[in-house]
Amino acid sequence: MNLFRTKSIEQSIADADEPGRKLKRSLSTWDLMIMGVAVAVGAGIFSVGAKAAANFAGPAVTLSFAVAAVTCALAIMCYAEFATAIPVAGSAYVFTYATMGEILAWIIGWNLVLELFTAAAVIAKYWGIYLSKVFGLMGVELPPAIGVGGIDLYWGAFLIVAVFTVLLVLGTKLSARVGNIFTLVKIGVVLFVIVVGFTYVKFSNYTPFVPESVPTQNAGTSDIMKQSFFGYLTGAVPGHYGTLGIFAGAALVFFAFIGFDVVATSAEEVKNPQKTLPRGIFGGLAVVTLLYILVSLALTGMVSYTQLAQAESPTLTTAFEAVGNTDAAKVIAFGSLVGLTTVIMVLLMGLARVVLAMSRDGLLPRVLSKTSAKRSTPARLQIICGAAVAMVAGLTKVDVLEEMINIGTLSAFVVVSLGILVLRRKRPDLKPAFRVPFGKVLPIVSAVLCLYLMTNLAVETWIYFAIWLVIGFAIYFAYGQRHSRLNEKFAEAKASVDTAEESDFSKV
Repeated sequence: MNLFRTKSIEQSIADADEPGRKLKRSLSTWDLMIMGVAVAVGAGIFSVGAKAAANFAGPAVTLSFAVAAVTCALAIMCYAEFATAIPVAGSAYVFTYATMGEILAWIIGWNLVLELFTAAAVIAKYWGIYLSKVFGLMGVELPPAIGVGGIDLYWGAFLIVAVFTVLLVLGTKLSARVGNIFTLVKIGVVLFVIVVGFTYVKFSNYTPFVPESVPTQNAGTSDIMKQSFFGYLTGAVPGHYGTLGIFAGAALVFFAFIGFDVVATSAEEVKNPQKTLPRGIFGGLAVVTLLYILVSLALTGMVSYTQLAQAESPTLTTAFEAVGNTDAAKVIAFGSLVGLTTVIMVLLMGLARVVLAMSRDGLLPRVLSKTSAKRSTPARLQIICGAAVAMVAGLTKVDVLEEMINIGTLSAFVVVSLGILVLRRKRPDLKPAFRVPFGKVLPIVSAVLCLYLMTNLAVETWIYFAIWLVIGFAIYFAYGQRHSRLNEKFAEAKASVDTAEESDFSKV
């Protein structure tokens, strides 16, 4: 049993051209850039920064966004080098399979499924809630959930997932065009919020920029479970703010940067991927980082972080209400709804592409990797993914697993960053269109930063993550390892050798 067998880059590219399992190249640099912005700029821009400022970093939440952006940029450099060397669907899963072996590739693929599935379900549920809020602001009462047999059914999640599942089945290019329109609208909303927000800024609210660390009041077992894993390991008392608060805030706001790895999953559907992928990914990241920093500066300048901390669930709306501008709540609610819409679309697409890549290799049932003859989209798989996301989002309390999205993403970032070093050593003949600068330094720094941000996630998140990994290993050894196409080829090669040896022996 060779758990660390690798799949050659040439074989990955050849498998991508397999009849009945290939995707159509139709996306441009602009499509990729908009896709990155579409998946990153969601309702989180109006809420996650406020939570990080209130509970962790204070005005220094701007630094939290900067740390998260730098970490994301370093990891995305590694993704870009891999994607230009292996321009096929599957992202970190395919990259790991080519460098570190099948068992690690499975776990990274499994973690990507965790990230994309959980994110799509959580955000679909929030979309339905925001839809009700928008109608409520217009004077129309529309409950986000209806009771069915004693179970709360979040009908909005079913609606939005169904719409985008149909669009993705009809074609990636069509979905991208619809996404472009929504993305441009929400960028306009964000810019409006920034401009209006800065008119209320008081520079006194930026002081102290890095609040002094304070312990959590009445720390108990529940606080320990919510404490960062790093704090737990070092024996630190659960607390808020200070330097550690900046990094805890960075771990939280990192949620706002997930999605650029999803863009890499579309490598197989991109025109001229060697040039298009790096330009699209970095262009989108630059736009998103600028918007986040401007929003966080407006937010913490409008009201004191202590005032945000008094709110049960602080958002950008909290700040506008505090300065007396209640009309902004309507704009923010509309922007949140539009923002979430495109995020769901890109996540559903990314989820289907990762599962497609894993099923091509036999680690999941091969039937899932079939694409439609007319549109070259994984129609059957997209419908299955959409149905699963809709069921979980509409019928469960999936939002309690929100931090699982971050830990799944960061674990993939760590492996991809280290995988670049392995790729360069194993295949010095490759000349990808983009290479991470400064040799080994930046990939190592990227891996260390991502690992550190992982340790700043809550203890309970690590417990859930460990359970997810155990389930993943069980599925791999029960199904994936035996049905792997590499395993079949290994068995065929071994049988051929045994036959040859028997033939030689008979001659003797």
